[in-house]
Amino acid sequence: MLDILRAGLAALGLDPTKAESLAAFADDVLERNRVMNLTAITEPADFARLHLLDSAALLNMADFSGKRVVDVGTGAGFPGVPLRILRDDFDLTLLDSTGKRIDFLREACASLSLTRVDCVHARAEEFAAAQREHFDIAVSRAVAALPVLCELCLPLVRVGGQFLAMKSARSDEELDAARHAIGTLGGRVVRVTDYEIPDSDVTHRVIVIDKVSPTPAKYPRAFGQIKKKPL
Repeated sequence: MLDILRAGLAALGLDPTKAESLAAFADDVLERNRVMNLTAITEPADFARLHLLDSAALLNMADFSGKRVVDVGTGAGFPGVPLRILRDDFDLTLLDSTGKRIDFLREACASLSLTRVDCVHARAEEFAAAQREHFDIAVSRAVAALPVLCELCLPLVRVGGQFLAMKSARSDEELDAARHAIGTLGGRVVRVTDYEIPDSDVTHRVIVIDKVSPTPAKYPRAFGQIKKKPL
């Protein structure tokens, strides 16, 4: 795993000396995965490429320095924890609706001595009530269909900030279906970037959405409404 991580980080223009810390986080995830559902990817080389290097690639999609960043639906900590391991010059909130996952992430961040990280157990639509338009950047990876994801994430982003949605490279129809939601919620798609994960033949996509106007106060709705009737 270490050789894959070192080479992959170098290919992404990131610090290859951080490979050891990324591998330590992988060990934590895979160990805890024995007793709770954190990841379906358990082969170390695949974990390195498809979780760690995939997350790391996001650092090339936006300027995180000095920003307040929220990882919505972080799950086992992706992409947020790898971002924090690789860079420590921004404030990070890891948000998930499952308490056991957040408990694990608190332990993992402590064991890795990661700073400027807040692990929050809450639903995104409820968290928005207290942290509305508070963040400079929201990120999310494979959590929900884009119309649903936009309603969970864009209300958290300040005007002038960005939402980075990590998606499949075959998400054209999903993006088209989300354009009404994006506009309604105060966003505008400014860039769609496909990238290849180093040392693999896998191509993923980041959809970059600028927050150009405030989200109307009635959004986000309760999750049942969001899921039943996406914008």
